[in-house]
Amino acid sequence: MSILSASLGLTRYRIIEDVPKELLSEVPEKLQKFCFVDIDATADERSFGWTNIDDMLDMNWTQSPPEKAEYFTFSLRLDTRRIPPAVLKKHNTIALNKELAHNKEQGKNFVSRDRKKEIKEQVTLRLRARTFPIPASFDIIWNPSANRIYLTTTNSKVRALFEDYFALTFELHLEPLTPFFQAMEVMGEDAAPKLENLEPTIFV
Repeated sequence: MSILSASLGLTRYRIIEDVPKELLSEVPEKLQKFCFVDIDATADERSFGWTNIDDMLDMNWTQSPPEKAEYFTFSLRLDTRRIPPAVLKKHNTIALNKELAHNKEQGKNFVSRDRKKEIKEQVTLRLRARTFPIPASFDIIWNPSANRIYLTTTNSKVRALFEDYFALTFELHLEPLTPFFQAMEVMGEDAAPKLENLEPTIFV
């Protein structure tokens, strides 16, 4: 989802560790090292990685650099191949029927469990190779001076993927800025017991 969308969901983070200054100078290099790898010519089910926020097809940042004033901007691109269950069931049934017909010619009236599993895997790979991956991109804004990172989604699976891949890329760990943690940041960590015992209030 683009940061320039008229409406969007945002997840806010802070980096737990102190970020070394030398690491900030290495951000462009690390983004390219862990950039998105295209899977159009493969049968892979999924691929993800960093790409240019200005053009999700630009994995080398030739269109524009990730540095924007005091910010770093980039996107997490996620391509996924999805085979509709009905399509998979149809082609798997066709393959099983052919296998059963072949076995009957050999005097067998069944297909073993292991062979059924193998056939399904073969059918799945064949269908994946004929299916275009569906691309999605999620923009990231990183403000090092304020120790804030913004991700343009609230989807839990994408958030988990982003958090893990960010840690792998930069060896830094993220903490979501939930209302609880934001209150602790303002009031201090000593306020945690009081905040934990608060009960929600209904205003209407």
